Order: sequence, then structure tokens, then C-alpha cells
Amino acid sequence: SYSKNDIESLYSLSTALIDGETGRVLYDKDGNTSRPMASTTKIMTLIIALEYGNPDEIVTVSTYASKMPDVQLGIKEGEQYKLGDLYYSLMLESHNDVAVAIAEHIGGDVNGFAKMMNDKAKELGLNNTYFITPNGLDETDSYGTHSTTAIELAKLMKYCTMDSPQNELFNSICTTKEYSFSDYNNSINFTVYNKNALLDMMEGVIAGKTGFTADAGYCYVATIKKENKTFVVALLGCGWPNNKGYKWEDTKRLINYAIHNYEYRSITSNETTMKQIEVLNGTPKDYINTYIIDYINILTSYDENIKLEYNLPDAIKPPVVKGDIVGNINILINGNVFKSINIYSSDNIYEKDYRYYINQIIDVLF
Repeated sequence: SYSKNDIESLYSLSTALIDGETGRVLYDKDGNTSRPMASTTKIMTLIIALEYGNPDEIVTVSTYASKMPDVQLGIKEGEQYKLGDLYYSLMLESHNDVAVAIAEHIGGDVNGFAKMMNDKAKELGLNNTYFITPNGLDETDSYGTHSTTAIELAKLMKYCTMDSPQNELFNSICTTKEYSFSDYNNSINFTVYNKNALLDMMEGVIAGKTGFTADAGYCYVATIKKENKTFVVALLGCGWPNNKGYKWEDTKRLINYAIHNYEYRSITSNETTMKQIEVLNGTPKDYINTYIIDYINILTSYDENIKLEYNLPDAIKPPVVKGDIVGNINILINGNVFKSINIYSSDNIYEKDYRYYINQIIDVLF
């Protein structure tokens, strides 16, 4: 079955299910609680590298990068790699040494890259997310703990997979099953294999990233498209060893729930009721008709309460030009404003000035 009861008993400590198109939160469990995020961090590492780096650049491995704990590719100090090859090692097998090598290359050092990560989080409105490392290893500094919330992790994944100018390359890397590459001198060869098991369990996975640390537990974030509906799932603290499979069960339950309970619904259209507004002392008529251009069609469930709240003046003063914004409509979902759209004037209305009255007199006389 696909009722809310099925997702009330998820394994994850924190969960978020959001609409991949709008970012609207459809369901969450402790979705605003900050928790460590382990290697789901690497979605931010990759999107920054894609947006600020060039895949043909050459990365030279530092001593620090080469000394990262497992999981690692095993790169050594002084070795050189193409940045674009390292993306696959980062995402498919989640190599911690590679994450640092990428971060040092793009950000100058790990601190510089962490600043880029935190700046991007702020830009995306993720105010409860804090990055210290590019690989997601448990870390705390004087400003806080490396952490995010389930809702913010889902919103970050929406950005990476749907909105970033580099989203297509991001998605293509994340769904590559295996990838082979060499160092810059062609003397060392590697093949990396995708560890995102959901790719084989479920159709429609656009991208996903697993994670695990002692503090974070098993974590997962994914964007999944089924039946023309796109959802993002984020799970934090989804079991500890030996419960590696919990994250797949939680994800499947959330996606089944989402598919069966959410349908596209037309909220505003060319059939939305529009109102006239009186124009004081206006000509050629004393009112305007109105129209909207934002036709909102979004995923909603049958039990959600949707209302349109019109914010319009009873009367306005001329002149009014066709296309002028004269008010707005708030779309309320369950009492919360989801979006506000503009209402425009359909008419040109002028003020009855002295010329108007002179013309009226001339008409009467002649």
C-alpha cells in the first residue's frame, strides 16, 4: 500500500522527499535537524568542480591528499591526473584522497575549497548546512560540525541534478556504471565501478550518492524520475552496520508513496477567474480587465488544500497601460504561500483631463 503510514516507520533518523521541479517539500521526518552527511558531501564537491574547473586541467597530487583514510583510490604524491577523470573516482567509488586532490586544485587548499562550498550553500539558501571537508569525513571546527539537514541535502541535490548549468554532466557521471582512466603519463591504470546499487534496483534514477561514517551512519541522496514525475530523496542516519540495506528500503518506500499519491494539478490557467478593477476618472471606460501569464501546474496530493488569494485594489487611478502589474495572486497550499504570481492590466485607460471635457463639449455642440 502507499499511505502515509508506510513512511511513518522509516529507518532514517532524518528524511526529506521533495518535488524535483519546484523544490517543494512533500514529506519530511526531522527534516530540519542538522546531522553529519558523510560522502553525500561529494555532490557539492563535484558540482563546484564542474562549475569552476575544466575537465582537461591537470591535477598534481599533494602529500596531504595521498594520506586520506579509506575509501581511497591510492594516488601518490606528485602523480598527475586529468581533473575530468577524477570526477568518476570521486562519485562512483567515493574516494577520499581524490576529493582532497580535486579540492586543492580548484580551491588552492582544502580551506579555500570549503569556503567555495559554504558560499554556494548560502547562495542556494541552505542556511543549516556547513562544510569543512570535501569528502565528508566527520569533522568539527570552531564554527561548527560538518553537517546538513535532510531537506537542505535534498535541495542541494535538486540544484545539482536539475538547475545547475552543469547538471547534465553531473547526472551522466553519477549514472556511469564503470570508468577506466590512467594517470597523465599513462603509467598507472584504474577502473572504478559505481557503488550506487539503486541504479540496478529501480528505473529512472537520474543521480544518487551514498555515504557512511561512524557519526553519520548510512546516508543517501538521489533524484529519481518516474511517470514524468521527478522526486529527490535524502536520508541521514539510515542505520549503522550491519544495516546497509536500510537506505534502499527507505528510498523505495518514499518513491512508491510519492508516485501513487502525487499528481500534476493545474493551479492557475487561462480558466482562472480574473477580476475587474475600477479606474477612478478613467476613459474610454472606468474599469480594467486583468490577466495572468503564470500557468502553474504542480505535483500535489489529493488531500492537500489549495486556495488562491487575490491581492487587488478596489480601485486605481489612471493612467493604466496594458501589461502594467496591478496586483497578485498568492497560491496557498495547506495555508502556506507556495508562490505569488502577478496580475496584469488588459487595457489602456487614460485620465479624463481638460482635453477630454473639451472634446465632450465639442461633441455636444457639433
